[in-house]
Amino acid sequence: MTTSTRGATKVPAVLVLEDGRIFRGRAYGAVGVTFGEAVFSTGMTGYQETLTDPSYHRQVVVMTAPHVGNTGVNDEDPESKRIWVAGYVVRDPARVPSNWRAKRSLDDELRHQGVVGISNIDTRALTRHLRERGAMRVGIFSGNALPDEGVMLAEVRQAPEMKGADLSAEVATKEAYVVPAIGEKKFTVAAVDLGIKGMTPHRMAERGIEVHVLPATATAEDVYAVNPDGVFFSNGPGDPATADHPVSVMQAVLERGTPLFGICFGNQILGRALGFGTYKLKYGHRGINQPVQDRTTGKVEVTAHNHGFAVDAPLDQVSETPYGRAEVSHVCLNDNVVEGLQLLDRPAFSVQYHPEAAAGPHDAAYLFDRFVSLMEGQRA
Repeated sequence: MTTSTRGATKVPAVLVLEDGRIFRGRAYGAVGVTFGEAVFSTGMTGYQETLTDPSYHRQVVVMTAPHVGNTGVNDEDPESKRIWVAGYVVRDPARVPSNWRAKRSLDDELRHQGVVGISNIDTRALTRHLRERGAMRVGIFSGNALPDEGVMLAEVRQAPEMKGADLSAEVATKEAYVVPAIGEKKFTVAAVDLGIKGMTPHRMAERGIEVHVLPATATAEDVYAVNPDGVFFSNGPGDPATADHPVSVMQAVLERGTPLFGICFGNQILGRALGFGTYKLKYGHRGINQPVQDRTTGKVEVTAHNHGFAVDAPLDQVSETPYGRAEVSHVCLNDNVVEGLQLLDRPAFSVQYHPEAAAGPHDAAYLFDRFVSLMEGQRA
C-alpha cells in the first residue's frame, strides 16, 4: 500500500469485487492497492468512530450515506489509536469540512494513515449488489497506471477470506493497562481486549468501575490476578469459530460464577462457551440504526452494530448448558438474528451490538447498569 500527495481526488481508481463486478471512480485518501472484505455501513453519522473501530480490521467499508466527510476529523472521537478499515468507499466526499471541532479533512486523515479509498461511485448500486450476493472479497486499485481488469480480479480472488480468520490478537493491546474509575471506585473489572473500543471502558469508569484492560492472550490466571468483581469480553474482528483461547478463559469465569458481560465478539464467545455454534451472516449488520428487542422487557431499541457472524441459538426455548439454563435475551427485528444471551442460573449476559453509543444512539446504555447490578448482587 502506498500513499499519495494532495490532489488524489483527480486520480483514477477501480473497485473490483471477487464475483467480477467492477466500479470505476476516483481515488480518495491514499493512492495504492488494498484488499479486504466488502461490507456496508448504514450510519449517516459517526464515520470517525467507524473508521477507528478495531472490529473493522481487514474490511473495506462502503458508506451508504451519500455525503461523507462534511464534519472533518477531530482528536476527541477516535475509538482507538488508528484507522482500522482496510479500505473506504464513498459516493460524494465533502470538498471542505465544516465543523468547529474539525482539525483536518477526512481525505487528509485517510491519506496520512495510508488508507486506500475510492469515491464518485454509485454506492447505492454497490450496496444492493452486496445485499443480493453477500459480503465478499474486494480490491481497490488507484493510480495512473492501473493493471488489466483480469489481473486485478485474480489478485482479489487470492486475498484471504474473513471466514476462518483469527484476528483479535492483531488488534488487541499488547500490554495490560488500567482505566481508573471516575469519582468513587466501586468495582474492579477485568476486560479482555479482543478489539475493544475506547468508549467501552469509559462507560464503565463513569459508573465507578476501575477497568483493567488485558491482552487477548490473557489467561484465566491473568484475569483473576486483578481480583475482579466482574469480567468483560469486548468486541473484535474475525471468525468466532477460531477463538478457542477466549472461549476457554470465559468457561473458567463461568465455572467460578463471576459476573460476566460480553459485547459483540464477546457475545459470540459466550455462545460458544455455552455450547452453541456460530455462523457467517450473508452481509452482516453494520450501522447505527438497527432495531433490537430486549425480550426481558419488551422494549425496542435502536442500536449500533458491526458484526458479520452470529450465534446459532434457539429463539423460542430455554436451553440447558453446562453452566445452567440459557436463553436468547435480545433479537434483531429485521431478520431474527440472535442479539443477546443470558444465563438464568449464573450472573452472565451478553449482547451482539454496541451499547457504548460510539457512534450510535444511547438506547442501550442501561446494559452497563445491568452489569453493575450483577456485581452488586454478587457482593451482597
